[in-house]
Amino acid sequence: MFQSVIIGPDRELCGRLQVALEATGQVEVARTLDHYPTAIDLVRALRAHAAELLFLSFESVEKAQETVRLLETEGNQVQVIAFGHRMDLAVVRESMRIGLREFLVAPFERSTVLEALDRLQKLLDRRPAAYGATDQIFSFLPSKAGVGASTIALNVSAALARASDTGVLLSDFDLNSGMIRFMLKLSNTNSVTDAIENAGRMDEQLWPQLVSIVGGLEVLHAGHINPNYRIEPSQIHEMIAFMRRHYKVLCFDLSGNLERYSLELMQESKRIILVCTPELSSLHLAREKMQFLRTMGLDGRISVVLNRVHRKTTFNRAEVEKLLEAPVLNVFPNDYVAVNLALAEGTALPANSALGIAFSSFAESLIQEKISRPEGHKNKFLEFFTISPRPLTADRN
Repeated sequence: MFQSVIIGPDRELCGRLQVALEATGQVEVARTLDHYPTAIDLVRALRAHAAELLFLSFESVEKAQETVRLLETEGNQVQVIAFGHRMDLAVVRESMRIGLREFLVAPFERSTVLEALDRLQKLLDRRPAAYGATDQIFSFLPSKAGVGASTIALNVSAALARASDTGVLLSDFDLNSGMIRFMLKLSNTNSVTDAIENAGRMDEQLWPQLVSIVGGLEVLHAGHINPNYRIEPSQIHEMIAFMRRHYKVLCFDLSGNLERYSLELMQESKRIILVCTPELSSLHLAREKMQFLRTMGLDGRISVVLNRVHRKTTFNRAEVEKLLEAPVLNVFPNDYVAVNLALAEGTALPANSALGIAFSSFAESLIQEKISRPEGHKNKFLEFFTISPRPLTADRN
């Protein structure tokens, strides 16, 4: 099934084309724009839906040509098909001059559309439409409640967002007791469950209503406690696919209860950061979770982080590694005062504080290569968006 976008100022003509395309059973029209877009509008529409085909009205030849030029800068191999009311040879010549090889004319006869789609399929087989999808995905998993996994997830995410001009998304998937909303004093009434429920129809207009922006970090919080909420694997896959196209780094704060959806998120992750403290109960549960995750084939992705370590800790780093049969990737000191001050302010820890520096160092170690945006894609994801009235609204913080 081709994913497509239609652009044309004549709504009636666009509607007829959509009916003809969807009648083939081969094309899904994800979005119709009733105007020739700016560069930002064009990028956000195509990227949001991972469009392979762009049906472009040549009602205005000049604006259609400009749209094709804008598309060339994106370099994602989307196939452009011209369409119009009639076969005007001068217009067809202009479309061919800028590289278009397909021109559909009303009433869009089924046989003609199918022939064009067959030719487009062969082109896409040789050069598929490509949208960057990050593999920098990190899940933060507590050995037990209260070990500080959310604090680490928040501050590592904030450090990654500070590292360069790149998109970092922190999502709180702890539906039992998600803390990110409280920690950052977020007022957005929409949450991760709203994102999941709209996963199948997520687009560049709905998404900005779901996330909050704190500094350079974008946050999707867990909302109110909702332990009975069920998330299907298909919803997770749709949601993650959308996120991966639009952010360079994804961080997931998990509950530690090993829900089915949490396991799906960990399967998508490059690294699972298992957070524990040097207390016996925390280490016991960390060992149990390590053993379970190994049975799920995830052992190669698990990294242990030891939190709240002080001089009189019962178990030192070497003893923890022996007990868990895994190396400890990082150790964070205990600093209740600094953490509580940040909570009171509703922010991450200051970057120049001792603990903030430690988080920044750890964040840098997680990224094996320099963070860079794809060529021609310099703006942050939300800079491509404008919020228009839709059924889903939010008070963004």
